[in-house]
Amino acid sequence: MIADNHIDFLVDNAGYSIVGAAEEFKDEDILHQIDTNLISSIRTIRAFLPYFRHQGGGRIVQVSSEGGQVTYPGFSVYHASKWGIEGFIESVAQEVAPFNISFAIAEPGPTSTQFAANAKTASLMQEYAETPADVVREKIKNADFDELDTPEYVAQRIIEMVNSEDLPNRFAIGKVAYHNLEQTLENRLNTVKQLGY
Repeated sequence: MIADNHIDFLVDNAGYSIVGAAEEFKDEDILHQIDTNLISSIRTIRAFLPYFRHQGGGRIVQVSSEGGQVTYPGFSVYHASKWGIEGFIESVAQEVAPFNISFAIAEPGPTSTQFAANAKTASLMQEYAETPADVVREKIKNADFDELDTPEYVAQRIIEMVNSEDLPNRFAIGKVAYHNLEQTLENRLNTVKQLGY
């Protein structure tokens, strides 16, 4: 939102997905995915930081996805981009905290947008036919999702977080994202506890 040349906050939402087994992707597909989802977001954030520093603060919300912490077969490069931007933000948030600049990572689950229709699918290698990556590829091609949030719901949750008194570090959006993130994080923590130090 810009008023009187004052930038209050940035919501950065760059992303699409390539779907298939990692071995099936072409190098240019991988580079384009990383450039769009990761490098473009990094460039956008870096461009805004000087403005926020000079005016004494600002808020940045990066739209990631539950795929920034949860993984699925067929999405390896997409996950690399989303895990990458989440790590970047967690680090930069510590760097710019003295300038009253706050960050949050929005992690929506499946949403009724054109995400699946716009996903690029890798050509099938016969070796991967009917493997987990191929099953996911078919689900994306057929837009076969059990439960979808509406774009309006996702947007409203982001607005609520931006306007909240204390902007959280990250927040799940939707029942599916919440359930998957909770389960994944519990499993990860249990593994850490079992292995000890």
